[in-house]
Amino acid sequence: MTLVIVIGLLAVGTFALRLGGAVLRGRVTLPGWARRLLPLSAIALLAALAATAACTDGGSFVGVARPAGVLVGAVLAWRRAPFIAVVVAAAVVAAGLRLLGVP
Repeated sequence: MTLVIVIGLLAVGTFALRLGGAVLRGRVTLPGWARRLLPLSAIALLAALAATAACTDGGSFVGVARPAGVLVGAVLAWRRAPFIAVVVAAAVVAAGLRLLGVP
């Protein structure tokens, strides 16, 4: 029963947060520096999530192989390589390093 209450509270909070954004949109004006930094904050959040997922598993460091594969994939994606090439190259690098004994 407690789980249902927690989910309900989270749903109400999420709805209130989204409604507040729609209601206050015309009333609140952000300074110019904040408007310029807002799109960058989404990029920083996604980068932090990707780095956390690439480097940790269950709260501990996963080793070098997975972050190296992710780095290779990120470089290839930045260079606008085809998606399949990005995925295959990242997997090959991570698997190759693990095959060589690198954790």
